[in-house]
Amino acid sequence: MSSIEDKAGQVRTGEELPLARLNPWLQSTIDGISGTPEVTQYSGGASNWTYCLAYPERELILRRAPEGTKAKGAHDMGREHRLQAALKPHYSYVPEMLAHSDDDSIIGTEFYVMEKLNGVIPRQNFPRDLQLSPEQAEQLCYRAIDSLIELHQVDYQTAGLDQLAKGAGYVDRQIEGWITRFENAKTWNVGGDKSVAKWLRDNRPQQETICVTHNDFRLDNMVLETDDPTKVIGILDWELATLGDPLMDLGTMLVYWIQADDDFLARANRRQPTHVPGMLTRQQVLDYYQSKTNWGIDDFTFYDVFSSYRLAGIAQQIYYRYHNKQTRNPQFKNIWIMVNYLLWRCRRTIRAAG
Repeated sequence: MSSIEDKAGQVRTGEELPLARLNPWLQSTIDGISGTPEVTQYSGGASNWTYCLAYPERELILRRAPEGTKAKGAHDMGREHRLQAALKPHYSYVPEMLAHSDDDSIIGTEFYVMEKLNGVIPRQNFPRDLQLSPEQAEQLCYRAIDSLIELHQVDYQTAGLDQLAKGAGYVDRQIEGWITRFENAKTWNVGGDKSVAKWLRDNRPQQETICVTHNDFRLDNMVLETDDPTKVIGILDWELATLGDPLMDLGTMLVYWIQADDDFLARANRRQPTHVPGMLTRQQVLDYYQSKTNWGIDDFTFYDVFSSYRLAGIAQQIYYRYHNKQTRNPQFKNIWIMVNYLLWRCRRTIRAAG
């Protein structure tokens, strides 16, 4: 394995897999594996638990829901598996699905298994031994945006995904849904300002386009080719994918796109290396997307505000689990600070737009 290829680490305490039950099931379901796998766990991601199972013949990836109370419709491993299996023939970046089970007696919850894509995953920083030139970083940006545009152009009806979600009315459902989820996950240390929710309701766009959306499209959910790290070979983490609006998907991508000149709190919570020389700015990403799709984007304020509010809601749901001792992951301890920051950023964007 190359020193720059992504690899998992030690399994977190309390999150071990019951191999005595799991391994026989895997060997009876997936051809060509034998022995007992070495199990490691990925630390990235703040929702579903993801493991690497290294057999002598091949490595597999297992994804399962976390323990604890979860939002209705969240962590649906069966849906995530079915979506990727249907999308794979039409969108080459999806990993191959290998197995799925909703039998709780195996590991205690529903899970699925897929192929492992070997390559570079640009997490908070690029691997120590990988240095992209500014020209390479720029090329990676263009290719990443192109892969998002390609997803938005998939014919979801041909792919058999027309029943994936309701489709029309997506924007309204997202606004109301995230307002409700945020309120249901409130804790004492998160501000109770409802002005952002009111602004979103009052400024919802009048038109929407429906397509397949990823809803967590980031560099750290991409696998890059080891020999050419400007080339995207895989897109991971399809938990939130649906039939939605492409501009809301783009807004979600941009809310994670931290620039070198952003404020301290934004830079402190950066999750991908979008700050290195050569990376496009958020405005450049928006301009390139618009130039390639020919969609008129007169005012992106709503999508900017909504994406920050939605991320605040996601972070608050995660913190709620930690606050109520449903997860022991220490990286969630201070996530409430980020929730308050994101709400502040919403208000700042609204003020700037007049």
